[in-house]
Amino acid sequence: MADESGRTLVCSVLFLDLIGYSKRAVTEQQELKQQFNHALTEALDLLKRRDRVLVDTGDGAAVVFLGDPEDAMIVGLAMRESATRIPMRLGINLGPVRLMTDLNDQTNVIGDGINVAQRVMSFAEPGQLLVSASFHNVVARVSEHYGRLFQPIGKRHDKHVREHDVYLVDDSIRIQEPLTEPAAPLPASRTSAPGARAEPAKVHDAGAHLMISAASRESVDAALRKLVAQGAAVVTPTGMVGGKWFAACTHPSKSRVECKVEIVGLQRVVSGPTRQAVADRVAELVSYGDKLVGDIEEVDGTWTAICDTGSARA
Repeated sequence: MADESGRTLVCSVLFLDLIGYSKRAVTEQQELKQQFNHALTEALDLLKRRDRVLVDTGDGAAVVFLGDPEDAMIVGLAMRESATRIPMRLGINLGPVRLMTDLNDQTNVIGDGINVAQRVMSFAEPGQLLVSASFHNVVARVSEHYGRLFQPIGKRHDKHVREHDVYLVDDSIRIQEPLTEPAAPLPASRTSAPGARAEPAKVHDAGAHLMISAASRESVDAALRKLVAQGAAVVTPTGMVGGKWFAACTHPSKSRVECKVEIVGLQRVVSGPTRQAVADRVAELVSYGDKLVGDIEEVDGTWTAICDTGSARA
């Protein structure tokens, strides 16, 4: 993965958490973690591809899949079956991550993609597999069969006032059942042929952002340019994931409501005309490492929030 270090990619992320791990005795922790590691190794062996990054979180793990987005679903379902003997909760998200080399010269992962995966996981009950709207909106369109796997369970709010649309993966689905339908062979070229008319890109509402996908880069770039002209801001530039081209941007309607951000010492003061506009701006800052201090409040007709900067905690 060394050649990918420093790049920002749109990836599917499976986050797993061992329930009650920290409350166990050290010997019990060791035994439970060995069982967990063995189960995860077997689940990952279901895939032929090895393009992934595995992050040990101590009381669980995060797996970043650099290939097909549905790889996270296959491994997630396998691990959910192990939850009958290994207490855990699971969550999947599709979003931007950055690969980096840590102090031990190992590949690590940061970014909103892995942060949201952890938050989606935190909403799960023991043994449940939940997915974010961004993952659902992309994978459910891979085939009609995939779309039938998900059950919407509504909106959830995390401790950073960020709202998440969450979907439950049907508890009756087992990994032994076929997950995919016969797929058409990939074209020889991953971009459209010269002179060929590219199919329009699909734009999916992924909650905080819009996800743009298409079989050709030209279609994604064209849709992204149109949204930027309407006031959207690019979140993730065009890139390939699992044989398709993707990009992400903010909602044009949300981008038009401007908020003022002032830096005061090691804090940012965010102010705007509506609470929602300030909350959206705060959520964006939090995804990049800031931390909301207190509540969003109305002061003299202006909604205001204060965030600690990431550098303040570095």
